[in-house]
Amino acid sequence: MHSPLVSIISVNYNQAEVTCEMVASLRQVTYPNLEIIVVDNASPTDDPSLIEKTYPEVKLIRSSSNLGYAGGNNLGVLQAKGKYLLFLNNDTEVDPGFLEPLVQLFESNPKAGIASPKIIFYGTDNLIQYAGSTGVNPWTGRSKGIGSQERDNGQYNVSTTTALADGAAMMVPKKVIDQVGMMPELYFLYYEELDWCEMIKRAGYTCHYVADATIYHKESVSVGKFSVLKTYYMNRNRLLFIRRNVNGWAFLTSTTIFLMAAIPKKALSHSLRREWKHLLALGRGLWWNLQNQNRTLPN
Repeated sequence: MHSPLVSIISVNYNQAEVTCEMVASLRQVTYPNLEIIVVDNASPTDDPSLIEKTYPEVKLIRSSSNLGYAGGNNLGVLQAKGKYLLFLNNDTEVDPGFLEPLVQLFESNPKAGIASPKIIFYGTDNLIQYAGSTGVNPWTGRSKGIGSQERDNGQYNVSTTTALADGAAMMVPKKVIDQVGMMPELYFLYYEELDWCEMIKRAGYTCHYVADATIYHKESVSVGKFSVLKTYYMNRNRLLFIRRNVNGWAFLTSTTIFLMAAIPKKALSHSLRREWKHLLALGRGLWWNLQNQNRTLPN
């Protein structure tokens, strides 16, 4: 098989050792032509120089400020030389043969615009995180991953088109990025890859799940599984995504459900647990949307 250059881009934030574990697994891949780009998003307390000292083949880019997930990845895009760009979370490890099936998809299908591999929760008994997506329900604003929390017994071993890729690992041809644009940076963290998928699909490309490629995801290492930051951006950006990508009655229904059901339920839960910082984060997320009502048009 022809082996065009693949640029693997990953964002590091205060997790140099975790990123090194990812790079160690990338050293084992069987694909012969790749470059590894790590963007350090202005880590405040952890020295990213460990990455390039341990793995000199890595191109380490140091951002002067925290640009968020999209901004950090976009900084890597500017330095990437590959025909295909793979955006890979730093809290992942990969199967040695995961790149070939992804590249083969794009080499054989010029309309393929974005693709993700099978994603397994790291350290579990083969529990699936992602085997495709049903997409974001326009009536509720929630996305659902196919196979989530199921044990992998081969039930999702057939590659297929799917509604959305997964931000933990997604490959995009450089020509598609040149046409569509880079990830929307107004999200900062969470939902930006879903919005980008919609941008790519609106441009006439297809989204794919590639069953023969597998990675393992440690999930939420950089942010923390129950962080206030996650509460803020997940809720702020869920509403932002709805505003940018849902129209008509579905828009009215999804925003109503979010504002009248989802938010009050979360607010009550945080109140009962005396999680006042999380409660405040919910309010700040809503307030941001009120202050930025003009930032709704999709790219």
